[in-house]
Amino acid sequence: MNWQDMYKRKLTSADEAVKQIQPGNRVVIAHACGESPTLSEALVKRGPSLQNVEIVHMVAMGKAKYCYEEMKGHFVHNSLFAGGTTREAINSGRADFTPCFFSEIPRLFREGFLPVDVALIQTSTPDKYGFCSLGISVDYTKVAAACARVVIAAVNPNMPRTLGDSFIHVSEISHIVETGDQIIELPRPEIGEVEEAIGRNVASLVEDGSTLQLGIGAIPDAVLLFLKEKKDLGIHTEMFSDGVVELYEAGVITNRAKTLHPHRMICNFLMGTRKLYDFVDNNPVVEMHTVDYTNDPFIISRNDKMVSINSALQVDVTGQVNADTIGYKQYSGVGGQVDFVRGSARSRGGKAIIAMPATASGGKISRIVSRLDEGSCVTTSRSDVHYVVTEYGVADLRGKTVRERARALIAIAHPDFRAELTKEVLRSRNLAL
Repeated sequence: MNWQDMYKRKLTSADEAVKQIQPGNRVVIAHACGESPTLSEALVKRGPSLQNVEIVHMVAMGKAKYCYEEMKGHFVHNSLFAGGTTREAINSGRADFTPCFFSEIPRLFREGFLPVDVALIQTSTPDKYGFCSLGISVDYTKVAAACARVVIAAVNPNMPRTLGDSFIHVSEISHIVETGDQIIELPRPEIGEVEEAIGRNVASLVEDGSTLQLGIGAIPDAVLLFLKEKKDLGIHTEMFSDGVVELYEAGVITNRAKTLHPHRMICNFLMGTRKLYDFVDNNPVVEMHTVDYTNDPFIISRNDKMVSINSALQVDVTGQVNADTIGYKQYSGVGGQVDFVRGSARSRGGKAIIAMPATASGGKISRIVSRLDEGSCVTTSRSDVHYVVTEYGVADLRGKTVRERARALIAIAHPDFRAELTKEVLRSRNLAL
């Protein structure tokens, strides 16, 4: 049977396709902006006839209606990274959270720690050979589809055809639902004076020929603003957004100096506006891979001058980083921070940077603290941390004693909190600064 006949035979409606989901199943939804709104809506619509269906998702950029109060008992969300639409359900006990490194999620699927019953994915239309691209979500999505008993694919002409290790053949799909959804977009963040100051400080650490990993939000975008005079930068990251496109078009990002995958931007998922999605469509400069490859610290370290830029909620005076909890409440997740901190540390000439505003809550709370808040988790250990950056400067912690670290970190705290931090370090740690 040729792939065209196979495609027609598998074609169905969303409502019919989700009837394959049975009580007690584990369902993995494509990551972030790669989620299919049509399939998610059909899943929730079927919810009242189901019991205890586990929904596994990392960053949920859709509405996450499976977390709603009325879905209790029908769905249980198992979050691998809390977000705006899932945070309340996790912290109220209606949903669960599984701590894990982003790079290890495919292994959880492959080795049966999280066996996959059904994968809900979204793809481009098939090419002449019957291969569909997973587009902007390859990360764990490709592996989930490979491990699932049932694969339901929303085939959408609006999904860009990205290249690399991003393809699934029609023969590997159980049920096909043709859709015309607009791909979920992430608007550009607003960049204020604080973010600009942080971006300027981070950019001062980036040398010509560096390869970058960037996170999500105003700070990474602010960093990009101050890289316009740099030369021959490269990209090896878990994700990138519109700002990277602008630097590529300006000739700042060339990928020529990369020691691994030269002339290519390497990533595993994308979040941005339609401009980004149009840029990556059929673009051989952008190469998508699964997250167990892109985020493997040993792979990352093969890029000379690897620079990772990640954020934090708190950093204590010894260098411990909390990036995913506020006290006992889950705020986000581990994601790829530790993967890239460790990979950059192993890189020849590499730099691992944690960047954050010095304060929170409108300046009322210092993010640099004498000790992490009760209940808060350590995301990145103090032995891993290299640079910490705020709008007040740069603290280089590598090779520093605890006393030296405290001194360096207090120096980049907001001035209103430095005296109290100094007193607290003396009182609690018996360190005279």
